[in-house]
Amino acid sequence: MRNAVLAALIACLSTSAIAQTAPAPKSEEKETAAPTRQPNVSVTRHGGIFGGQRLNYTATAGETFLRAEDGTPRAAIFSVSYVKEPRDPNRPVTFLFNGGPGSGSVWLHMGAFGPKRVAIPSDGTDDGAPPYPLVDNPDSLLDVTDLVFIDPVGTGFSHALGKTEPKEFWGVTKDAQSVAQFIRLWLNDNGRWNSPKYLGGESYGTTRSAAVVNVLEGAYNDVSLNGIILISTVLDFAAGADTQGNELGPILNVPSMAATALFHGKAEASSIEGFVEEARQFAIGPYASALLKGQNISPEEHARIRRELARFTGLSEAYLDQANLRVEPARFYKELLRDRGLTIGRLDSRYTGRDYDNAGETPDNDPSFYGIDAGYTAAVNAHIRDALKYKSDRSYVTIGNVQPWDWQIPGGRDANAYLNVTPYLGKALRENSGMRIFVGQGYYDFATPFFAAEYALSRTGIPQDRIEYQYYGSGHMMYVRDDDRVKLSRDVRNFIRNR
Repeated sequence: MRNAVLAALIACLSTSAIAQTAPAPKSEEKETAAPTRQPNVSVTRHGGIFGGQRLNYTATAGETFLRAEDGTPRAAIFSVSYVKEPRDPNRPVTFLFNGGPGSGSVWLHMGAFGPKRVAIPSDGTDDGAPPYPLVDNPDSLLDVTDLVFIDPVGTGFSHALGKTEPKEFWGVTKDAQSVAQFIRLWLNDNGRWNSPKYLGGESYGTTRSAAVVNVLEGAYNDVSLNGIILISTVLDFAAGADTQGNELGPILNVPSMAATALFHGKAEASSIEGFVEEARQFAIGPYASALLKGQNISPEEHARIRRELARFTGLSEAYLDQANLRVEPARFYKELLRDRGLTIGRLDSRYTGRDYDNAGETPDNDPSFYGIDAGYTAAVNAHIRDALKYKSDRSYVTIGNVQPWDWQIPGGRDANAYLNVTPYLGKALRENSGMRIFVGQGYYDFATPFFAAEYALSRTGIPQDRIEYQYYGSGHMMYVRDDDRVKLSRDVRNFIRNR
């Protein structure tokens, strides 16, 4: 008996020692062998008041494996789904993501449409240090649609698996194919193939939306959509490129410069809407005509355009002369408030910052990004790990380095010399009579200027009667301003209800 007990004790001690000394997997690195584990998923149940309605919902935070044809897992896509209880297979569902490329869905999730949000300053000031309030979000869209927040590969907790290289998912078309595959799997798993479906993206997420709808509806086994929600839109990259010789860039930036100059007291007008409309007409008319003439412009026309451009931009005529009437956005951020020793933000030009010195040509950093990023990072980790009970030793990637990104799209040399995904939306609208597009733009957004979005979506081949535009008194993430978050929620809610 003593020998048997002694043998058992030795066996237990040996097992314990092995468990303590075995090397733990490096969770931050791509897994080097095909995983045998199942997707990591957490399911919790909650309740809240959204759009004035009290309802219960199930939150599912976890991985979905994208598999090769032979069944080998290639990637784990992390998502958070909020589904109203009791479940209704005919209820709308909206798939949402942010942009980058390389951004997790944290911004739309924790700022605009999720059931909880982070409360940071609404007036364009820095979010400071923690703790950051995590509060109920009555502006969530859960009263009208179930919500699925998607993190593409390389963002959030999503990552490549086995021997698959992450770059196999990093590209306009590759990324769209992986997101479309996830959407099909989610519809399978949740029995929602006949639900009304919406796709929503912000920033590069609007580019992704166009590419994804082309994958979803571009084949015979298509997934038909009821609507696409574009927030801070970028579709035509060639038109908005800030590069020498491209005259469309300066033209499309003028209305945003006018709005910003007015906000900071560098221009005068009775209303932002009226001043912006004046700037649109100047930009697309006299200013465009002048720039297209290049060095053949007459001295008289040059002086006339310089005077009007100074009125709209708040910059001096002497500076505009030195810039040859073409002001790059980065120079504008530094020059507009140089006399006050301040720079302005790129994502939201309401924000101001102070550089190391006042002599530079461009800002040291973007005060509208470092003014919000800490609060959102803390909030998404606290919400997913604590409230949703999702356990992972991976870091949640809010903004990741998804390089090299493949910017090629089908169409050969000419299509890729002029990178523009707007035709995908035109085709989808022409071939799906029930689909509509919502466009939400901030006046103070230089990352994706509102006039550039209007330009792209007004081209030939895009039905205009099913596109709705809404504007907001803030920038790229318009929902950081309380009044605009309420308006955005109301506008998108009405867009979904009016299907």
